[in-house]
Amino acid sequence: MKRWRIALATAVIAAVPLAVVAGQAAQAAPACRVDYTVGNQWQGGFQGGIVVRNLGDPVTSWNLTFSFAQGQKITQGWGGAFSQSGANVTVKNETWNGSLGTNASANPGFLASWSGSNPIPTSFALNGTTCTGAPVVTTPPEPTGPSTTMPPPSSTTPPPPSSTTPPPSSSTTPPPPSSTTPPPTGAAPALKVSGNTFVTSAGATYRLLGVNRSGGEFACIQGNGMWNGPMDQASITAMRNWKVRTVRVPLNEECWLGTPDVPAGAPSGATYQQNVKDYVNLLISNGITPIVEMHWNYGQYTGPSSGCTDVKATCQKPMPDAQYAPNFWTGVANAFKGNNAVIFDLFNEPYPERATGDATSGWKCWRDGGTCAGIPYQVAGFQSLVTTVRATGATNVIMIGGLAYSNDLTQWLTYKPTDPLNNLAAFAHIYNFNTCSNVSCYDSQLAPVAAQVPLTLSEIGENDCAHGFVDTLMNWADTKKIGYLGWTWNNWDCSSGPSLITDWDGTATAYGLGLKAKLNAISN
Repeated sequence: MKRWRIALATAVIAAVPLAVVAGQAAQAAPACRVDYTVGNQWQGGFQGGIVVRNLGDPVTSWNLTFSFAQGQKITQGWGGAFSQSGANVTVKNETWNGSLGTNASANPGFLASWSGSNPIPTSFALNGTTCTGAPVVTTPPEPTGPSTTMPPPSSTTPPPPSSTTPPPSSSTTPPPPSSTTPPPTGAAPALKVSGNTFVTSAGATYRLLGVNRSGGEFACIQGNGMWNGPMDQASITAMRNWKVRTVRVPLNEECWLGTPDVPAGAPSGATYQQNVKDYVNLLISNGITPIVEMHWNYGQYTGPSSGCTDVKATCQKPMPDAQYAPNFWTGVANAFKGNNAVIFDLFNEPYPERATGDATSGWKCWRDGGTCAGIPYQVAGFQSLVTTVRATGATNVIMIGGLAYSNDLTQWLTYKPTDPLNNLAAFAHIYNFNTCSNVSCYDSQLAPVAAQVPLTLSEIGENDCAHGFVDTLMNWADTKKIGYLGWTWNNWDCSSGPSLITDWDGTATAYGLGLKAKLNAISN
């Protein structure tokens, strides 16, 4: 098991006049300050955060340069366009954060490799002029929540402000900061399991509170693009205005792998994967914990509770398939390993007991996979998928649901897969139309699991466009320190299903008002 070592170092370099740009009239030149932090550091890698502050006249663009002394190499950056030549690093502004007024700041961050030692840079230059001086020194924050020092994204390319294939109506660049809705200054923390709670690298407890963001599981396989609605900075800012700090991102197995079943012209394979990485990285940089989840998968099933007769990944199947699911999770784990801000949800809603005929055989199929009665395809059990993820070297938290579309956790502890890192968590889905949908059932089925491992109600909702049911559920979960995520942050008609918003600006439905009020009261 990798052990995270927190090395908090700060270099503060500030305040000399900048050179007058050629062609401009002489004026009082701006001055600058740079705060550099090293947050999570592990053998061979680390994440860094930079705050570059303009202490003088406004500028319309910025270019920050500095040098590493011991061969450190930038492998990923965000909040700016990073490039490196030898020891020399250049960070140029993005289109949305180039203008810096007096006392305004930009907050680029990065992931880098190191060996031997990792000294901090000793000099920075903004627009060609060295920042020197003596500003007020501030201590970097401890990684205890969404406003912590930024943990490293895992993609090898910097995240653009939005998906590379946004819907026509979405904005492709984040809006410039405004005085009323400043962008978040921190990022989602790395998480691990400790007993029955999630903890940050500093040991602070952390609860998953937020929403689902449906689209990635169905749009591609239906030939309707990548997502459903905008996945840009503006849409995430709307989530943060609700104090959302966790977003579950449903994915499609075949679209990720780029199988022949994906319609021609739809994003698949590397294109689909990059869109997912971009969105995950954008969530992280906004202080939001992403949960990446396999929602729809390959495999024909026409038995009890079948959602479709199609072999393609176009509906909810009873279990993951052994043909593609291991490849899917190998790819996802490799994409995000080293970035423990990302949580893995192995499968949306298992229901093998509907096929096998009883709970005992269902739980065995759930854990062991293979040939399961009533399921024509070979099943990938959750033990094999846990093993698959760990074989990549990924140490991320893994979440697993139960039977009955993740509404039944009665034997979850009995059949819990073995994880060499002991980094498994449970989730349940609770709706007003489920069998387990009252406090008595929560106490008997959910509470015992929550006493042993972290539990998150990763889908909650009701189909009556009201919020009385979820209010009771959330109040109960609060008493047990259980997290919850509303289904879903999509602007659908809430009379046809639980949708939280009527508009991408975050205008709540009558149902969504309950979750919004709760998050604003207890989240951050």
